[in-house]
Amino acid sequence: MPTNPTPTLESDVRIFIISLVYAAVGMVLLYIGYRVFDMLTPTDMQKAIFEQGNRAVAIIAGAFILGLAIIIAAAIVG
Repeated sequence: MPTNPTPTLESDVRIFIISLVYAAVGMVLLYIGYRVFDMLTPTDMQKAIFEQGNRAVAIIAGAFILGLAIIIAAAIVG
């Protein structure tokens, strides 16, 4: 006879807190990955994007961040 587990406020809060922790870990990993990528490039990407307005560097940085975010999300999910 299957039981019907009803979600309680306590379990909902626990799930919410765990989700926030996973989101924070993902953001930290994404930031670290971006910084490592920035160190490996021959130019300072922050300066190239914001001061010089280099769109090509912005596109490369955005593509890298998107790709890394997909990998981190897949690793967190399972």
